[in-house]
Amino acid sequence: MAPPYEIRADYDARTIVVYQAYAPTIADAALRAGRFVEPFSFRRMTWIKPSFLWLMHRSNWARKPGQERVLAVRITREGWEEALSRAVPTTADPAAVARAAVHVQWDPERSARGAALNHYSIQVGIGRHLIRTFTDEWVVGLTDLTPQVRRAAALLHSGQPAKARRLFPAERVYPLPPALESHRTPS
Repeated sequence: MAPPYEIRADYDARTIVVYQAYAPTIADAALRAGRFVEPFSFRRMTWIKPSFLWLMHRSNWARKPGQERVLAVRITREGWEEALSRAVPTTADPAAVARAAVHVQWDPERSARGAALNHYSIQVGIGRHLIRTFTDEWVVGLTDLTPQVRRAAALLHSGQPAKARRLFPAERVYPLPPALESHRTPS
């Protein structure tokens, strides 16, 4: 059984993949430019999620209005860890949350069918005062996963979960540096 709070992600020695779902106009502009550009909002918090299945639950497999396109956003591990070092849990004192450049919350991880599991997945909100750092310095690549997401959803719908799982990104426990261990729990 998985520990209740651990970060699971697709990562390599230098980068980590987080997922976001957008309206086609935002995704298309970002993919054309190779980075986030308007109509992406640089004036509001953006939430990044290293759990593919949590985002599939949130976006209803890219069927929710305004979330029809799923992007894999590859960011530097240095940026990810900086975000975590600046994060305040959304359950903290409201004044501290209001001042925070980064918010973090833990929600039940999801199965491929959307059922809540007994362990949690981290969501990280990058605030508007840090958003340009995220988009201009931390993001190193964008990949449109929408066709893969739609194929996986169709396989699940047709009763072929094993084939669908082959399309899911490989995620494993992300090794937090000791200085960030306190961010492993929602406190």
